[in-house]
Amino acid sequence: MKKWWVIGGLGLAIAFSSGFNTPSPIKTKAELGKKLFFDPILSKDHSISCASCHIPAFGFADTVAISLGVGATPGTRNAPSIMNLRGHDPFFWDGRAASLEEQALMPIENPVEMNLPINEAIKRLNNSKAYKSLFLSVFKQLPSPKNLGLALAAYQNTLETDESAFDLDELSASAERGRQLFVSEKTKCFDCHNGPDFTNDDFKNIGLFDGVNFTDEGRYAITKNKEDLGKFKTPGLRNIAVTAPYMHNGMFKTLEEVIDYYDNPYQFVPKPINIDSTLKEPLKLTVEEKIDLVNFLKALTDKQYLKKAN
Repeated sequence: MKKWWVIGGLGLAIAFSSGFNTPSPIKTKAELGKKLFFDPILSKDHSISCASCHIPAFGFADTVAISLGVGATPGTRNAPSIMNLRGHDPFFWDGRAASLEEQALMPIENPVEMNLPINEAIKRLNNSKAYKSLFLSVFKQLPSPKNLGLALAAYQNTLETDESAFDLDELSASAERGRQLFVSEKTKCFDCHNGPDFTNDDFKNIGLFDGVNFTDEGRYAITKNKEDLGKFKTPGLRNIAVTAPYMHNGMFKTLEEVIDYYDNPYQFVPKPINIDSTLKEPLKLTVEEKIDLVNFLKALTDKQYLKKAN
């Protein structure tokens, strides 16, 4: 059962059902979505699939700072994990997708990702005897943008995990100290990373925008609200031990580097613009406190990934 705590809220237990092996025959939306997720038919030159940047062995995240799309075209942001997204709208670092169904289609059309117009993708699926049959069987309809999004979203909704050391009450002494520090007034990590998947689904400027070396405007590019300048969606922390590199730009290779950053953002970005008030003063963490926080974060990783994380 997925364990969590959130101030003033109730927990929601979600059963783990990652389903990495395609079942046969395909009878459900999720099973069809899984087949599509791993099929390069949805990219312009049939060279990549959704799984090319969201790799199952790494918590459905990528292993590079910025993923490469069709023709080795670099993207603009880090490809985060797509696990444990159920109920965490809006989606993407800037929140431009209101629903998981909408989010699932955007990388297909994106010119720096799969670079295939949705209408062309639907044409391909309708020209495929196998997919035409599957969509008719599952949806009682021919392939369309709507049911393509529904199928992909249904598969993503199965990618829930709830068997970490934290969930199973198996924290080490160091991880338990890290947990206490995580929820303390000293770090205020819990202000944003709370709930079942350790995100409040809000947007925050953590200091990675200065208009010179760090120019990604984040949420502001969508809302045009000056208060959103440099804000990005707070990511969930489940399986974080295997989803490096971190941050929207993939600038940190390790959790230790992430903790060093939060300890004092100004060592990395001397003149951030619009940084959140909770980060304006260095935390002054000790070496042991940093180790404990890292161990707690690692304890949020599902047991299926433990060997890779250690």
